[in-house]
Amino acid sequence: MLNEKGFDLWAEDYDTSVAASNEDNSYPFAGYNRVLRRIAQTVLQKPGAAVLDIGFGTGTLTAHLYEKGCAVWGQDFSAKMIALAQAKMPNAHLYQGDFTKGLVPPLLQNRYHFITATYSLHHLTLAQKVSFLQSLLPLLEEGGQVLIGDVAFADASSQTACRAQAGEEWDPDEFYFVYDELLPYFPQLRFEAVSHCAGILTLSK
Repeated sequence: MLNEKGFDLWAEDYDTSVAASNEDNSYPFAGYNRVLRRIAQTVLQKPGAAVLDIGFGTGTLTAHLYEKGCAVWGQDFSAKMIALAQAKMPNAHLYQGDFTKGLVPPLLQNRYHFITATYSLHHLTLAQKVSFLQSLLPLLEEGGQVLIGDVAFADASSQTACRAQAGEEWDPDEFYFVYDELLPYFPQLRFEAVSHCAGILTLSK
């Protein structure tokens, strides 16, 4: 698993490496563009939405939302990625912090129409995911949604099949979303498969 320095070093080449995997339709980023596009379409149904993006990276999703008039807040681990994202979104409220230890205090003071997390929360174990998602729900406006786009599977058998196909490329240090595992904790959770290794989870307040 990458540490802060690792993410800083990866920042310059992040978008390129993601694009290559997306175009090849290969693990781990097959369906990446479609995931971001569908999440953006959902958010933009509410003009001027207040959006909190967790682990926003270089701002690929949030910069698009920002340009369309959304008010953007965010937290990311990497100072270098924050700098790249802030250049795209000068008036966005972006903070550095390790979300495995929770959100930074300024982000807890607001309420959001959407909380997004794309390809970031797979660094959390199942127990950590449950606890973290539970902590996000009070930050939503009534009727708001948590939208998670990530390496994700409907069930354990789908994940096993993907792991077999990925072979040595599979990252054993990451904890991917399995819808069936989360459903007992969040009965309102919805899952949409986008590719063989990507999906969108929607948690509504």
